[in-house]
Amino acid sequence: MRTTLRQPQRPFAPAAKPGARVLAARPRSVAAQASAQALPAALLFDCDGVLVDTERDGHRVSFNEAFQRKGLGQHEWGVELYGHLLEIGGGKERMTKYFGDHPDQDPWKSTKDPEARKKLVQELHLLKTDLFMELIDSGAMPLRPGVKRLIEEAIAAGVPVAVCSTSNEKAVENIVKVMLGPQVARVMRVFAGDVVPKKKPDPAIYLLAARELGVDPKKCVVVEDSRIGLRAAKAAGMTCIITKSSYTQDG
Repeated sequence: MRTTLRQPQRPFAPAAKPGARVLAARPRSVAAQASAQALPAALLFDCDGVLVDTERDGHRVSFNEAFQRKGLGQHEWGVELYGHLLEIGGGKERMTKYFGDHPDQDPWKSTKDPEARKKLVQELHLLKTDLFMELIDSGAMPLRPGVKRLIEEAIAAGVPVAVCSTSNEKAVENIVKVMLGPQVARVMRVFAGDVVPKKKPDPAIYLLAARELGVDPKKCVVVEDSRIGLRAAKAAGMTCIITKSSYTQDG
């Protein structure tokens, strides 16, 4: 005799008694709905000066060390000079502008070909990035106060979070992984470096993030520390919050 095994049927839920509350159908309170509506579609962070105050004692120091190792020690970027250079978005762009302002000194004096100059700047920037990542790995530069809590609360509330930076992508990813931890790194998208053709104050990096995250730019909130970052966020149609860093205290 052939026997057919059947999965036991799940019993039907008993009908609710008159007057009983059905929790699944209970609407959220007005306060809860208002709170959900107040959440941004995405929370986007700049990296340097926002997550970590890296500019003065991180990037600047790493640039100077790279110059020394490449025999360009005459170009030492002091604290005040680097503050002015920060008005230019992107490390490679910063070096190109600076060397262009000193054409009578090496490396521009001995390197005339535009492609050779471009390659030299790229090599310097790669070396500088490696030196900078060593600083991050050493734990010499802590996160800015409150940053980790804000990011973790946004993630817990279901708000997408991302970093939008002009810095090297590997360096930004390393900051997120080392400073914020692997759990945050798994969900926090990084948009950085040369993923867009134009750097801040152009809004391209923020518009790319909104597009990739599938959210309306007008419903995003950006956390920045600089004027060029503010201009980029506003040009993208986003709300921007400014947190002042060591180089933007008086900005």
